[in-house]
Amino acid sequence: MLTFTDSHCHVTMSGGADALARAREGGVRGFVVPATKLDDSPQAVAIAQQHDDVWSAVGFHPHEAKDCDDAAFAEIERLAKSPRVVAIGECGLDYHYMHSPRETQLAVFERHIDLAKRLGLPIIVHNRESTEDMVEILARSGARGILHSYTESLDVARRLVDLGWFISFSGIVTFRSAESLRQVARALPHDRVLIETDTPYLAPVPFRGRDNEPAFVVKIAELLATLWGVPLEEAAARTTANFEEVFSVRLPAK
Repeated sequence: MLTFTDSHCHVTMSGGADALARAREGGVRGFVVPATKLDDSPQAVAIAQQHDDVWSAVGFHPHEAKDCDDAAFAEIERLAKSPRVVAIGECGLDYHYMHSPRETQLAVFERHIDLAKRLGLPIIVHNRESTEDMVEILARSGARGILHSYTESLDVARRLVDLGWFISFSGIVTFRSAESLRQVARALPHDRVLIETDTPYLAPVPFRGRDNEPAFVVKIAELLATLWGVPLEEAAARTTANFEEVFSVRLPAK
């Protein structure tokens, strides 16, 4: 049986059990469900508590940073101490939509970084059109974690890897227009690469146009195996080991 992991997936209470079952049938053995705001953070923790192969992350997506006041962040910090929480996030910066003011995004992101460092947890980082600020913050932070749904250059990826960060590829890497991103995936050290779904978004080829789900992460593993010139089993084993390392977890026995 092949072993895959999904570094970042959303599994809702409604239909979540079916989505997990389909993924497990396809060989996916580990999941991290990240929150994006205060309202869904308890849900992420609850899902993880119900399954021995699911963990969670809690935090504020940059779109929601405007809602991260002291009381809300205190609750995130309380939830972050739950046994099944293995990361802080999804958090970061997004200068494309600007649903939250830039200065608010920066302040809230720094607050998440401080929490992650105090708790010894990795961070799941969102970055869109904010690379200069993102790299500067991460370079001086002393934090560790994952660049989620990576789309930047090889030079930026190498700098982040040199700082100890992991690079996670979503379905975007399979898109016809993403040849430059495939070059990044081909060139990076294999022990710093993760795969993810970002459910329900970014379904990989051949599922574009459909709601994404964790089972589809297998298609990203297949592409990685091709790019790396290794058997699928080897790509699966490598990304699984990386998953266990970054989140400090061990997958349950088959």
